[in-house]
Amino acid sequence: MKQHRFDPRRNYAETQAAIGYVPRKDATQQDYDRIGFMSGLEVHQQLDTSEKLFCRCPAGIYQKPEEFDAELIRHMRPTLSELGEYDGTALMEFKTRKEIVYRISNRTACTYDVDDTPPFPLNQEALDIALAISLLSNLKIVGEVHITRKQYLDGSIPTGFQRTAIIGVEGEIQLKKKKVRLIQLSLEEDSCREVSDIGHQRIYRTDRLGMPLIETVTYPDFKNPDEVKEGADYIRFLNRSTGKVRTGIGSTRADVNVSCRGGTRVEIKGVAHNRWMPELTHNESFRQYALLHIRELLKERIRDPKAWKGVAKEIRGSDLPVTIPVIAEMAGRGYPLFLINLPEFHGILSHFLQPEKTFADELTNRLKVIACIEKPNMLHSEMFEDVVGEENWKKIRQLLGAGEGDAQVIVWGPEADIPTALETVEERCRMVFEGVPNETRKSFEDGTTIFERVLPGADRMYPDTDSAPIPLADEKLDAMSKGLPVDISDRIAQLLNWNIPEDAFTYLLKNNLVPLIERIEKELGIPAKSTATLLAHKLKEIENQYDKLPGFTYEKIYQLLAFLRSKKIDPALARKMLWVVYQHPKMDLDSVLEAVGYKPISPEEIIGKIPFLVKKFRETRISDDDTDGVNWIMGNLRKSALGNISLKELSERIEQYPQTP
Repeated sequence: MKQHRFDPRRNYAETQAAIGYVPRKDATQQDYDRIGFMSGLEVHQQLDTSEKLFCRCPAGIYQKPEEFDAELIRHMRPTLSELGEYDGTALMEFKTRKEIVYRISNRTACTYDVDDTPPFPLNQEALDIALAISLLSNLKIVGEVHITRKQYLDGSIPTGFQRTAIIGVEGEIQLKKKKVRLIQLSLEEDSCREVSDIGHQRIYRTDRLGMPLIETVTYPDFKNPDEVKEGADYIRFLNRSTGKVRTGIGSTRADVNVSCRGGTRVEIKGVAHNRWMPELTHNESFRQYALLHIRELLKERIRDPKAWKGVAKEIRGSDLPVTIPVIAEMAGRGYPLFLINLPEFHGILSHFLQPEKTFADELTNRLKVIACIEKPNMLHSEMFEDVVGEENWKKIRQLLGAGEGDAQVIVWGPEADIPTALETVEERCRMVFEGVPNETRKSFEDGTTIFERVLPGADRMYPDTDSAPIPLADEKLDAMSKGLPVDISDRIAQLLNWNIPEDAFTYLLKNNLVPLIERIEKELGIPAKSTATLLAHKLKEIENQYDKLPGFTYEKIYQLLAFLRSKKIDPALARKMLWVVYQHPKMDLDSVLEAVGYKPISPEEIIGKIPFLVKKFRETRISDDDTDGVNWIMGNLRKSALGNISLKELSERIEQYPQTP
């Protein structure tokens, strides 16, 4: 029988079908139960304090990439834990031989930030906020706050460790259909902001460094991707309900832990937007399921996985049977070329893992992260776009004495990085026999992820000998418990009771606007539903079109509605005035009124125009539909009516007149 030519795209599609992958939009709970979907959250939230956590530098002041007064260069190295062991992540980072550059501004950093001064006492304001949020999360508060050190050798913290403290343990939050258990809430210092990461150099800004941050950690109680987003939203709403946390880009970030049955915990790091979570967790669970499928395929082919070994051979560009532009370019730079044979890996490199990503992507991404060789850094024998050609790969296989069941990879890079590169390729291939490696992955908006680093273990934690324990008095906690905000589940019930459209819930809770709605209803007599739609629909629309200017706060909404009430102007005019108030928050409201062209007209005068318009509608016979008649007359009166009479009342008055003969 004639053997068909191997088609990587066909193999990709067949392996995708073999694991039963379905797009998220088509996935059901049965799909997630089949693969054993499991997920948990680590939600990080910056606290709105005036100073940083362990020094007295101002918090919340940010610098542009080009704004810095000095650069500090460091090289990180791992340290032993209390048990005399090294953390795996620290060892991996050390292997990268990164040069870490810190761009320091005198306005936002001090000698503590660069580890030249011991820590100041813990910021009491930050501790009080963390305690309040812990109580609101139904967590059991610790008797003493103990500061510990958590190793970070990626350079994001100049000291090489983050100071952190557990505040509360074992709590729960109530979602729509289930309760989700909380493991703990910690208070810790934020890390630097990354500017770039190219080759062996990583650059950071230190303006965010040391800002107070809380981390809320859940158990892996989420059983589908939508629950993950719901849980993340709930925690974000809960934090913001205190009015004591920061908002805006980067103020809230989440690490999402995902696994499937037979897989292991993989952490998707720093997810900036909750709306990304369903697609990310869906794809990660199936990625792990695909890796388990690869393991089973290789177990059928290889009897003794421990004896498996890749074979690497240095070659010259002239040794290849064809001229390949990228190879010629790299050889021109003086980079050595290595050809690696992967025994029995035929079909594995093009095996589906994520949408438009295969197992080969696992190799090239690790080469970028661990060996620090920028892409492109490899070619392989199962590329979708076959730049080498099948016949040429056959000749290349002959150079290695490879079998038909083998796969091949060509890697290149600076000579000093090649040993790490070869080790990285073989190490990742060996991991396949174990299944799913513990790792941290970087997220993208399209719902896919790439390798970032080895997942940290317990060995990265040890006590901070510079900080004394902080006892917590029961009397203080009892007093704080009496002043907590309303629970988020109760807020949701309140919005439902007000008949607020559910599409408004996220905006209102995210921006902690329910207390403002309550205040306006109580003090100004404006129905809650009216204010809620003004905020969640009109204000949201304006925010999407314009940058928020300094001076605009949600208090401006109250002032606007109070102004209209004092002038006896219908509050519906606020929808028109809000455009001007948002763009010119310092403009006095009388001027805003004039800017929107408002002219006071008595309701009687407006209503008096209805008979004339009814007659005109009849004469022109614009439509035989009564509803069209009401809409036509409303359209003619809306401009003069807005602010002078309730549009609902005007519509009811118009409907009293017959529109057609």
